[in-house]
Amino acid sequence: MRIGFIGGGVMAEAIITGILDSGLDAQVSVGEPVAVRRESLAKLSGLNVTAENTEAIVGADIVVLAIKPQQFESVAESLVGVLREEQTVLSIMAGVKMHSIGLKLNHRRLIRVMPNTPMQVRQGISAWTATDEVPDEVIDFTGQMLRALGDELKFSDERYVDVSTAVSASGPAYVFLFIEALADAGVKLGLPVHVARHLARQTVLGSAALAKETGKHPAELRNMVTSPGGTTAAGVHALEEGAFRAVISNAVEAAFLRGEELSEGK
Repeated sequence: MRIGFIGGGVMAEAIITGILDSGLDAQVSVGEPVAVRRESLAKLSGLNVTAENTEAIVGADIVVLAIKPQQFESVAESLVGVLREEQTVLSIMAGVKMHSIGLKLNHRRLIRVMPNTPMQVRQGISAWTATDEVPDEVIDFTGQMLRALGDELKFSDERYVDVSTAVSASGPAYVFLFIEALADAGVKLGLPVHVARHLARQTVLGSAALAKETGKHPAELRNMVTSPGGTTAAGVHALEEGAFRAVISNAVEAAFLRGEELSEGK
């Protein structure tokens, strides 16, 4: 499979590295206008790097739009007359719906992927969808590519990708903030900073692993560690008094609504 990337930022590099390291049968090119980024990407073995977007996608089966939503207008103009009907366009732009991409590019073979930053360590989760015009072999390859970066969920309804953006794409920020707050609380009570951070990181990592491996409902796992009248019960009560659940729910809803605004160009 021949893949041409437009944009060589952090997320693009994570995907490219995953493809190259996974052993997938793929030839990868990337167009990146920033010289410093080109120099960094050029160090990756088996990757063709160029300053020109149009050069990067020549002969590509999949054209990956790894750019910011604000850049899409100018990039779309540069692709008019260059993009071929048989090429599939794969977008990782946040908030930009396939309808808008299709209209701007006058194109029907479209895939929309919403990855998250843990893919940089092969622990990501990607929500994605595709139009009916995308060939089966491209669908299959996309699934393999995303699984090389962690996990993936394919939806038939694009709205689920938008909701997933607010949960899993923005979600790492919520988790990092929780780790930061948990560690800071330990420091406040006297723990050395490096010890508090280590405890907080491993607690979140281990808890997520336990939830995944057991498949148990989070409430069941929470009850397992919450003894009546114990320290955990006191801590959970304080979280509930602080409307912890409502705060998380409000954060996800705010992220979702902001995504809808971005899709409208606001």
